[in-house]
This record gives sequence, structure tokens and C-alpha cells, in this order.
Amino acid sequence: MLEVKLHDVGEGMTEGEVLHYLVKVGDSVMTDQPLVEVQTDKMVAELTSPCSGIVKEIRIDEGEVVQVGTSLLYIESDESVRTEQKLHVEMNPVSEMKGKSMNNNEEKALPMTYKRVLATPYTRKIARDNNINIEDVRATDPSGRVTEEDVFRFLKGIQSTEESVKDEKQTVFSQEIPDEIPFKGIRKKIAEKMSKSLFTIPHVTHFDEVNMTNLLELKEQMKASGESISIPAFLIKALVISLKEFPIFNAELDEENSRILLKKNYHIGIATNTESGLMVPVIHHVDKKSIKQINKEVKGLTERAIAGKLQPFEMQNSTFTVSNVGPLGSTGATPIINYPETALIAFHKTKKQPIVNSHDEIVIGHIMTFSMAFDHRVADGATAVEFTNRFAGLIEQPHKLMLELI
Repeated sequence: MLEVKLHDVGEGMTEGEVLHYLVKVGDSVMTDQPLVEVQTDKMVAELTSPCSGIVKEIRIDEGEVVQVGTSLLYIESDESVRTEQKLHVEMNPVSEMKGKSMNNNEEKALPMTYKRVLATPYTRKIARDNNINIEDVRATDPSGRVTEEDVFRFLKGIQSTEESVKDEKQTVFSQEIPDEIPFKGIRKKIAEKMSKSLFTIPHVTHFDEVNMTNLLELKEQMKASGESISIPAFLIKALVISLKEFPIFNAELDEENSRILLKKNYHIGIATNTESGLMVPVIHHVDKKSIKQINKEVKGLTERAIAGKLQPFEMQNSTFTVSNVGPLGSTGATPIINYPETALIAFHKTKKQPIVNSHDEIVIGHIMTFSMAFDHRVADGATAVEFTNRFAGLIEQPHKLMLELI
């Protein structure tokens, strides 16, 4: 019999929670058929069957957290049986098969077929929670993938408009709100990582503000010319330019070997709020990408994070993290560093307020507050101020930002 073990589906994974088995003991399965859903600290993943055969034993109960390498279930391969059947058919002349009808036993001996329904684990969970067989749901996406909207339509038994689908989601979720919220899965992993960061790193938070007026004007000018670029794309590009001048904030402290590792790659994590908890998708090699490319990746990664469709490589190897909480109305915070990075910057609300310009005139400006948390073992307060001054200068005078790109 073959063991199906919990294997590492993402870099650094050490354990996972068994969420739901897609098969039961006695079921026939095909190669690559999904067997079980497991929750890691970053995503929900499906483990598939390594062979065709019969599920003989399930070792771990749903809801248990186990280490990588733990045997979850056993499958008895039927490869040898199928091989014998194939040889038997090949040895019988075709003429002997003519005019003969199969009896019931022969029909049962035919190899089973497995219909692989394309759907994310999250969509499958919605179907399960509402006692829906996902194979019965019709996919409206041209790719054949069953979406959560398809499940909601099926649940209501009608073809709905996009607006009614939104109403259906709200109705279903309101019915699913539990009296008790389990403290496990992604939420528990977030807690563990935040605790490790806070109790390991001596955090210092530097608060400052930046005049966004000129950058907002540039954004509107670009929009009028047909280029729509979000503000975070400009902020991230200015950060990377500043990080290259102050590499101490694109670093990692290696206490065991008494050294500070200055990273040569600039991989920016984007803290994203999702229904499953805080996710941090990563834009890799930001220093080699244009503002337009950064804008496209921020949008794509954020959408996939909210939909629960991020791939493991899209959440790995960040060297510096940003959190854009301004749109939520935040005016200030003391963010926790994304361990083992050295710093994290949070962008808060941009407000109109009177300011004094270079001609000593009182005018209305757009001022954004931000807070930067950094590891005081690695960097000093003065260096943090110099770093944020450089960043603010690029934002307040965006023509300088453009010059840096030449």
C-alpha cells in the first residue's frame, strides 16, 4: 500500500491542519485525484493521489494539526489488477467478442472514470457548507472552472445578475456566522508569527507625514492622457529607490552567526486584508520594474489574495513590507514587522488641510501620514529619519522620482 503524507506545499512549511477529506475509506480513486484539503500558514492546498487504487485507511481526523511527513491515509494500488485485465483483453480475439453482451460483473470490471471539477478549495468549502455536490454545479466561466458565484446561483436555483449574486453572498455568509470562531488555520498562524516578531524584535515606530499634492496632480495628468496608475505604485517605487540608498532596511539579522545580511534583491510584500486573515503577497525584483508594471502586479496580487487564489511562490522571500491602510480610514498605527525583515511602513489616510507653501502662502494641501516600524538592533532612529526624508522628498517632488528612473 502507498502512504499519502503531508508534504511541504510551500517554502518553510512545517505543519498543516487537515481541513476536509474529499474521499472516504473504500472509495476508488484515480491518479492526481484530490484526496484531502490542508490548511498551511499561508493557503489552503489540495493533496492528490499518487496512483489509482482503493482508499484503505484514513489515519488522521479532520481538524488535527500534524507535522510535515505525517501519513494521512493509505491507498492500495490497483495498477497490477488493471495490467492483468489489459493482458486478458489483448489475448482474446476480437472475433470472440462480437455478438456477446457484457453481464453485470463485466460492467463492474470496467475501469472507473473520474471527473475532475475545476474549483478552488474555498469554492469547494462553500459548496460543502451548503450540502451541494460541486459536480452538479454548472460552470459559467469559459475555462470550465466552477466559481463561488456559480455555487451561489445553484443554491438559489436561478440564474442571477451580478448584483443579486452579491446579495446572495451576504445572505449565505450571514447564516454562517458562528457563535464561536475557531482559533486555528491562517488566523492562528498570523498570531504565532506576530507574537514571534513582537517578542523577538525591539520595535521602534517613527511617525511622519508627506505632502501628496504634486503626486496627486501628476496622477490626474497621467489619467487624462490615458494612463491610470494607482498611488501605491508610486509609493512602492519611491521606497525601493530609498532602500537602495539605505540598504540597512532591506536586511535581515542573523543572530546565530552574528551578522546582518544586506539583501541584494528588492522583494516588496503587500499586506492585504482578506476574509481568511492578513495575507502578504510579494512583488519580486521591484527595482527592475517600471511603475506601470508595479501597478499591474499590485492589482493582480491583491485580487488573487482576496479570492484565495495566491500560489505559494507569490508569498515568499519578501525583504520589506508595506501596508496601505489609508483607504480604510486609518490615521496612525504602530505596525508589527513582518519577521524576519528589518522594517515595515504603513501608509495612512490622506487629508486636505491648510499648509504653507514655498512662497509663505497658506494653501490647501493633501497630507498623508505614515508610520515606519524598524528593528532597533539593526538600525538607529537617525537612519530611519534620513530614510523616510529621502522617501518623502521623492513623493513631494515627483519630477525627482521620474529622474531616478532614467
